[in-house]
Amino acid sequence: MIQSDLKKLSSAIVAMASVSNSEEIIQGLLFNAFNKYAKDLKRQPAMPDKPLLAFTKQELKNMPKDFMKEFRTEGITARVMKRKISKNAFSYIIRYRRNGYNIVVCGKTLEIAKERFMEKLKTAEKVSRGTKVQSAFKSFTLYYFEAFRKKKISTATYQADINRCKKYLFSYFGEKPISKITPYECQELIETITNEGKGKTADEIYSLMSIIFKGAILHDIIKKNPLDLVFHQKHESEHGHALTKDEENLLLENTKGTPYGLMFAVILYTGMRPNEYSTAEINGDFIVCKNSKRKNKKVEYKKIPITPMLAPYITEETVLKFYNTYSIRDKFNSILPNHILYDLRTTFYSRLKECNVADNAIKEFVGHSLGALGNTYTDLSDEYLLKEGQKFLY
Repeated sequence: MIQSDLKKLSSAIVAMASVSNSEEIIQGLLFNAFNKYAKDLKRQPAMPDKPLLAFTKQELKNMPKDFMKEFRTEGITARVMKRKISKNAFSYIIRYRRNGYNIVVCGKTLEIAKERFMEKLKTAEKVSRGTKVQSAFKSFTLYYFEAFRKKKISTATYQADINRCKKYLFSYFGEKPISKITPYECQELIETITNEGKGKTADEIYSLMSIIFKGAILHDIIKKNPLDLVFHQKHESEHGHALTKDEENLLLENTKGTPYGLMFAVILYTGMRPNEYSTAEINGDFIVCKNSKRKNKKVEYKKIPITPMLAPYITEETVLKFYNTYSIRDKFNSILPNHILYDLRTTFYSRLKECNVADNAIKEFVGHSLGALGNTYTDLSDEYLLKEGQKFLY
C-alpha cells in the first residue's frame, strides 16, 4: 500500500517539475503524505534498542539441555547492551529474562561477557512466578534459604548462616521491605561489626547480604543491589600457629587420665577439622572420618594412619567419643589461652613436613585435594599410607 502510494507521489513530482510553482506544490504533496501515514508509522513495531545475541553451533551444544532446547527452538532471546564507562572503555551487558529466568552478566569485552553468560547458564535458578514471595527482609531470607540455598550447602553451613542472620541481620533489618533498604544502612551495619574488631564476621555478614539481595533481584523484588555502593575491605585472616613441643606436652599432661586426654591426642595426631570430630572412628590401622571440605555435598571419607605418635593412646578396646566442639574448645583454651583449637591441625601439618612425609600422603591425611588430575588418576594404597605414616615420629 505504501509502496504504491510512493510511486504515484514520485510520478506526480516528476510531472510537476516543469510547472512554475512546482516547489510549493511538491512541498504540499509531501506534507499531506506525511500526515496520512504518520499514525500508521506510530503503530509499527519498534526496532529493538538492544541487539540480540547470536551463538555458534558449538556454543549451543555446550549449553545445559534446557537452555539448548529453548535457544534452538524459540530463537535467540538474550540481549546485549554496550555501555560507555570511560573515554575509551566500554562494558558489555548480556541479559536473558524469560520463562522464569533472570540472568545478567557483564564484561569488558563481548567475548568475556559471553563466556560468563555461558557459565551462568550452568547454575541459573528458575524463579517460580506462581509462588507469592514475601518482600520483607526476614520472611524473604527464610524462604530463599529454605527453597534454594539449603540445597547447595552442608547442614552445618546452613545452620551457621541462619544463626548469623538471626544475630546480625534479622535484629537489624527485621521485616523491613527489601526495596526500602538503603546502601547507607548496609554500610552502617558492616562498619559497626568491623569496628567491634570482628573482621571475619563482617566478611560473613557482607557475603550473606550479597546472597540475599541477589536472590531478591532474581525474584524481581528489587532491581539493584544496595551493596553496589557499599565499601567493604575484606578482613585479612591470620594463619594458625603450630604448638611448640613443650606446649604439646603441656596439653597432653594436663588432660592425662581424663576423656580429654584421648580426644586431644587424636586431634593432635590426625589433624582433623573441628566439624569432623563427631564422624571419627577406628577402622583397623586407620582413623577414618568424613572429609568436611567437599563441594556439592559429596560424601567422602579420609583415612589417617594410627602413627607411632598416636599408637600409645589406642588399644583394641578404644572407642572414639568426642564431647561437643564448644566443650573441647573451652578446655583447650583453659590450658593454652594463646592458641586456638584449629592450631592443632596446623601443628599436625607442620610435624608431617618436619618428618619428611611425602606431599601426596600429607594431602591425603589432612583431606586436601590432589588437584583435578590428581584426584582422577591417583588412588593411594593403604600400604603406602601406612608406610608414610610410620615416618611420623618425633
